[in-house]
Amino acid sequence: MLRWVKYAIVLIFWLLVLSVLHYTMPQRDVVRVVGTFEQRIDYGENSWFWASGDSGSDVTGTNRDVLFIQTIQQNGKPMVYRNEDTGWGWPPYFKFDTKNLQTEAADLISTKAAPQWAVLTHYGWRNEFYSIFPNAVGIRPTDDPDATLIPWLNIIILVILAGICLGIFRMLQWFKRSKIDPITDSVGETWDAVDDYADERRTGFRAWLDSWKSKPRK
Repeated sequence: MLRWVKYAIVLIFWLLVLSVLHYTMPQRDVVRVVGTFEQRIDYGENSWFWASGDSGSDVTGTNRDVLFIQTIQQNGKPMVYRNEDTGWGWPPYFKFDTKNLQTEAADLISTKAAPQWAVLTHYGWRNEFYSIFPNAVGIRPTDDPDATLIPWLNIIILVILAGICLGIFRMLQWFKRSKIDPITDSVGETWDAVDDYADERRTGFRAWLDSWKSKPRK
């Protein structure tokens, strides 16, 4: 039973790690911009999924204006992105150019008859039920909407993280072998010696008791 509890804890831990990575790492979509707008947002249960506001703005209020970019994906489905600064906070995109990005997106607005495709870089998720929007961090026009977008940055980040995790694992293994195992072995040897001594004392005590027993008559 304890083994299954351990496996469940490990599985939940890695699911959380993968969820954080999937949310924060950059993703790129090929889209057609159809509009931009600004809307007053009142924070609620989804407040964790909103940034802290434009750099230099007052972020102490319970609501504020947020910029949005409306797009159509290649499969014809709509996708709406929010456009917020990340500043010096998390995730570490250090985005301070919200207004510039909104202008670039507005300049790429096109129609279905004469589409202008664009590669939009973002992070985050889209959830219509909780009104969660991915945050756009960059946009550029493209003449080849079918081009393969290789996530080189994600590959580099994952390789670095894998190297760090491997290094920590090796360090823990070395620490266990050099520090923990000797102590455990020493404690085990001490316990065995105490147990052997106790057995000897019990054996001697029983022999002493037997010496007081009356011997059978001949």
